[in-house]
Amino acid sequence: MTEQHNGSCLCGAVRFTALGPLRGVVYCHCSQCRKQSGHYFAATNVANDALTINSGETITWFAASPFAKRGFCAVCGSVLFWKHNEADEISVMAGAFEQPTGLKAEAHIFVADKGDYYEITDGLPQFERSTPDIKVGD
Repeated sequence: MTEQHNGSCLCGAVRFTALGPLRGVVYCHCSQCRKQSGHYFAATNVANDALTINSGETITWFAASPFAKRGFCAVCGSVLFWKHNEADEISVMAGAFEQPTGLKAEAHIFVADKGDYYEITDGLPQFERSTPDIKVGD
């Protein structure tokens, strides 16, 4: 049987289902993630064709850069997705999934851009920009 992971925004207007295994959680400390969320992002990802988004008209996409967009609920403002325009997968915020998720933390990216008000002390791998496996910029 295929793994199924369900999630939603805070108000429930945007619901989604991800089929199959999820990547480990990657924490992104870039300035865009910090400004959108107030801290840093914790995201997993799934293949584009493994994600079904049921939202009606409540999901909004914002092109924060020439190469990626961010999806959030237009009703409650919950940040849900990050999508590189040319990638075959979509990042999904780990906190949006119903529990238990089975997710495990994997790494920190864009630590050179992290906020000055906290330290990263969990022992996970840290990358100044991104990892070789995660396409972020051009």
